[in-house]
Amino acid sequence: MRKSWIGIAALLLTLGLGGCGYNTFQSTDEQIKASWSEVVNQYQRRADLIPNLVNTVKGFAAQEKEVLLGVTNARANVGGIQATPELLNNPEAFAKFQAAQGQLSGALSRLLVVSENYPQLKSDANFRDLQAQLEGTENRITVARNRYITSVKEYNVTVRSFPSNLTAMVFGYKEKPNFAVENEKEIAKPPKVEFGAAPIKAQGEAQRTAK
Repeated sequence: MRKSWIGIAALLLTLGLGGCGYNTFQSTDEQIKASWSEVVNQYQRRADLIPNLVNTVKGFAAQEKEVLLGVTNARANVGGIQATPELLNNPEAFAKFQAAQGQLSGALSRLLVVSENYPQLKSDANFRDLQAQLEGTENRITVARNRYITSVKEYNVTVRSFPSNLTAMVFGYKEKPNFAVENEKEIAKPPKVEFGAAPIKAQGEAQRTAK
Protein backbone atom coordinates (compact mmCIF):
# COMPACT_ATOMS: atom_id res chain seq x y z
CA MET A 1 0.00 0.00 0.00
CA ARG A 2 2.81 2.33 0.91
CA LYS A 3 4.46 1.77 -2.48
CA SER A 4 1.19 2.62 -4.18
CA TRP A 5 0.96 5.93 -2.35
CA ILE A 6 4.56 6.72 -3.22
CA GLY A 7 3.82 6.00 -6.88
CA ILE A 8 0.75 8.22 -6.85
CA ALA A 9 2.68 11.01 -5.12
CA ALA A 10 5.45 10.77 -7.70
CA LEU A 11 2.89 10.91 -10.52
CA LEU A 12 1.18 13.96 -9.02
CA LEU A 13 4.54 15.67 -8.55
CA THR A 14 5.46 14.98 -12.18
CA LEU A 15 2.15 16.33 -13.42
CA GLY A 16 2.52 19.37 -11.16
CA LEU A 17 5.98 20.17 -12.41
CA GLY A 18 4.85 19.79 -16.01
CA GLY A 19 1.88 22.08 -15.49
CA CYS A 20 3.92 24.79 -13.79
CA GLY A 21 6.42 25.05 -16.63
CA TYR A 22 9.30 23.05 -15.20
CA ASN A 23 9.50 20.74 -18.22
CA THR A 24 9.26 23.72 -20.57
CA PHE A 25 12.24 25.29 -18.84
CA GLN A 26 14.25 22.12 -19.40
CA SER A 27 13.39 21.80 -23.09
CA THR A 28 13.82 25.48 -23.95
CA ASP A 29 17.10 25.69 -22.04
CA GLU A 30 18.46 22.76 -24.06
CA GLN A 31 17.26 24.41 -27.26
CA ILE A 32 19.04 27.63 -26.28
CA LYS A 33 22.29 25.76 -25.69
CA ALA A 34 22.03 24.00 -29.06
CA SER A 35 21.21 27.26 -30.85
CA TRP A 36 24.07 29.03 -29.12
CA SER A 37 26.53 26.34 -30.17
CA GLU A 38 25.52 26.88 -33.79
CA VAL A 39 25.92 30.66 -33.45
CA VAL A 40 29.42 30.21 -32.03
CA ASN A 41 30.34 27.70 -34.75
CA GLN A 42 29.33 30.07 -37.52
CA TYR A 43 31.12 33.03 -35.93
CA GLN A 44 34.23 30.87 -35.62
CA ARG A 45 33.91 29.89 -39.27
CA ARG A 46 33.96 33.57 -40.16
CA ALA A 47 36.97 34.22 -37.94
CA ASP A 48 38.85 31.36 -39.62
CA LEU A 49 38.35 32.96 -43.04
CA ILE A 50 39.77 36.33 -42.05
CA PRO A 51 43.56 35.64 -42.08
CA ASN A 52 43.46 34.40 -45.69
CA LEU A 53 41.17 37.25 -46.69
CA VAL A 54 43.45 39.88 -45.13
CA ASN A 55 46.56 38.35 -46.73
CA THR A 56 44.90 38.27 -50.14
CA VAL A 57 43.83 41.90 -49.93
CA LYS A 58 47.26 42.87 -48.65
CA GLY A 59 48.80 41.38 -51.79
CA PHE A 60 46.94 43.88 -53.97
CA ALA A 61 46.32 46.79 -51.59
CA ALA A 62 49.10 46.79 -49.00
CA GLN A 63 48.74 50.56 -48.62
CA GLU A 64 45.34 50.12 -46.96
CA LYS A 65 47.06 49.53 -43.64
CA GLU A 66 44.40 51.18 -41.50
CA VAL A 67 41.59 49.02 -42.87
CA LEU A 68 43.63 45.82 -42.75
CA LEU A 69 44.74 46.53 -39.20
CA GLY A 70 41.14 47.26 -38.21
CA VAL A 71 40.04 43.80 -39.34
CA THR A 72 42.96 42.11 -37.62
CA ASN A 73 42.38 43.94 -34.34
CA ALA A 74 38.63 43.29 -34.43
CA ARG A 75 39.27 39.58 -34.94
CA ALA A 76 41.70 39.59 -32.01
CA ASN A 77 39.07 41.25 -29.78
CA VAL A 78 36.55 38.58 -30.72
CA GLY A 79 39.06 35.84 -30.01
CA GLY A 80 39.67 37.26 -26.55
CA ILE A 81 36.08 36.58 -25.46
CA GLN A 82 35.27 33.08 -24.21
CA ALA A 83 31.84 32.27 -25.66
CA THR A 84 30.98 29.71 -22.98
CA PRO A 85 27.41 28.71 -21.98
CA GLU A 86 27.90 30.74 -18.78
CA LEU A 87 28.01 33.86 -20.95
CA LEU A 88 24.31 33.33 -21.71
CA ASN A 89 23.43 34.15 -18.10
CA ASN A 90 25.59 37.28 -17.91
CA PRO A 91 24.00 40.28 -19.69
CA GLU A 92 27.18 42.39 -19.52
CA ALA A 93 29.38 39.62 -20.95
CA PHE A 94 26.78 38.88 -23.63
CA ALA A 95 26.63 42.56 -24.63
CA LYS A 96 30.43 42.63 -24.84
CA PHE A 97 30.38 39.55 -27.09
CA GLN A 98 27.76 41.09 -29.36
CA ALA A 99 29.60 44.40 -29.57
CA ALA A 100 32.85 42.66 -30.53
CA GLN A 101 31.12 40.65 -33.25
CA GLY A 102 29.40 43.79 -34.52
CA GLN A 103 32.71 45.63 -34.72
CA LEU A 104 34.21 42.74 -36.68
CA SER A 105 31.26 42.87 -39.07
CA GLY A 106 31.87 46.58 -39.56
CA ALA A 107 35.60 46.08 -40.14
CA LEU A 108 34.90 43.42 -42.75
CA SER A 109 32.39 45.71 -44.47
CA ARG A 110 35.02 48.44 -44.71
CA LEU A 111 37.50 45.95 -46.14
CA LEU A 112 35.05 44.92 -48.87
CA VAL A 113 34.31 48.59 -49.65
CA VAL A 114 38.04 49.19 -50.16
CA SER A 115 38.35 46.12 -52.40
CA GLU A 116 35.92 47.72 -54.87
CA ASN A 117 38.65 50.17 -55.81
CA TYR A 118 41.14 47.51 -56.92
CA PRO A 119 40.00 45.75 -60.13
CA GLN A 120 42.90 43.28 -60.03
CA LEU A 121 41.92 42.25 -56.50
CA LYS A 122 38.27 41.86 -57.46
CA SER A 123 39.21 39.63 -60.40
CA ASP A 124 41.53 37.44 -58.32
CA ALA A 125 40.08 33.91 -58.08
CA ASN A 126 41.22 33.40 -54.51
CA PHE A 127 39.62 36.67 -53.38
CA ARG A 128 36.35 35.84 -55.13
CA ASP A 129 36.28 32.42 -53.47
CA LEU A 130 36.96 33.91 -50.03
CA GLN A 131 34.32 36.58 -50.58
CA ALA A 132 31.77 33.92 -51.55
CA GLN A 133 32.62 31.88 -48.47
CA LEU A 134 32.31 34.97 -46.29
CA GLU A 135 28.92 35.86 -47.75
CA GLY A 136 27.70 32.30 -47.22
CA THR A 137 28.94 32.35 -43.64
CA GLU A 138 27.23 35.68 -42.94
CA ASN A 139 23.97 34.13 -44.14
CA ARG A 140 24.46 31.14 -41.86
CA ILE A 141 25.25 33.47 -38.96
CA THR A 142 21.95 35.27 -39.56
CA VAL A 143 19.99 32.01 -39.61
CA ALA A 144 21.73 30.68 -36.48
CA ARG A 145 21.28 33.96 -34.62
CA ASN A 146 17.57 34.12 -35.50
CA ARG A 147 17.07 30.60 -34.16
CA TYR A 148 18.81 31.62 -30.95
CA ILE A 149 16.65 34.75 -30.68
CA THR A 150 13.49 32.64 -31.06
CA SER A 151 14.65 30.12 -28.45
CA VAL A 152 15.48 32.81 -25.91
CA LYS A 153 12.18 34.60 -26.50
CA GLU A 154 10.27 31.39 -25.74
CA TYR A 155 12.33 30.80 -22.61
CA ASN A 156 11.94 34.38 -21.37
CA VAL A 157 8.18 34.33 -21.91
CA THR A 158 8.02 31.21 -19.73
CA VAL A 159 10.07 32.98 -17.03
CA ARG A 160 7.61 35.89 -16.96
CA SER A 161 4.31 33.99 -17.38
CA PHE A 162 2.06 32.68 -14.60
CA PRO A 163 2.26 30.09 -13.09
CA SER A 164 5.66 29.22 -14.58
CA ASN A 165 7.09 32.44 -13.10
CA LEU A 166 6.61 30.86 -9.66
CA THR A 167 8.64 27.86 -10.79
CA ALA A 168 11.28 30.23 -12.09
CA MET A 169 11.56 31.89 -8.68
CA VAL A 170 11.78 28.55 -6.87
CA PHE A 171 14.47 27.09 -9.14
CA GLY A 172 16.31 30.34 -9.86
CA TYR A 173 15.50 30.61 -13.57
CA LYS A 174 16.06 34.14 -14.85
CA GLU A 175 15.61 35.89 -18.20
CA LYS A 176 18.52 35.43 -20.58
CA PRO A 177 20.06 38.25 -22.63
CA ASN A 178 19.28 38.27 -26.32
CA PHE A 179 20.72 39.76 -29.50
CA ALA A 180 19.74 43.36 -30.17
CA VAL A 181 19.54 42.96 -33.93
CA GLU A 182 19.02 46.60 -34.81
CA ASN A 183 21.97 47.73 -32.69
CA GLU A 184 24.23 45.18 -34.35
CA LYS A 185 23.13 46.33 -37.80
CA GLU A 186 24.03 49.91 -36.85
CA ILE A 187 27.47 48.83 -35.61
CA ALA A 188 28.08 46.89 -38.81
CA LYS A 189 27.07 49.74 -41.14
CA PRO A 190 30.11 50.56 -43.33
CA PRO A 191 31.15 54.22 -43.19
CA LYS A 192 32.01 56.40 -46.15
CA VAL A 193 35.58 55.43 -47.01
CA GLU A 194 37.85 58.38 -47.82
CA PHE A 195 41.53 58.90 -47.14
CA GLY A 196 43.15 62.31 -47.25
CA ALA A 197 41.87 64.85 -49.75
CA ALA A 198 40.83 62.33 -52.39
CA PRO A 199 38.58 59.28 -52.18
CA ILE A 200 40.15 55.87 -52.65
CA LYS A 201 38.40 55.43 -55.97
CA ALA A 202 40.14 58.48 -57.36
CA GLN A 203 43.48 57.25 -56.03
CA GLY A 204 42.96 53.90 -57.72
CA GLU A 205 42.11 55.54 -61.03
CA ALA A 206 45.19 57.74 -60.78
CA GLN A 207 47.37 54.69 -60.16
CA ARG A 208 45.95 52.90 -63.20
CA THR A 209 46.40 56.00 -65.34
CA ALA A 210 50.03 56.28 -64.26
CA LYS A 211 50.66 52.71 -65.37
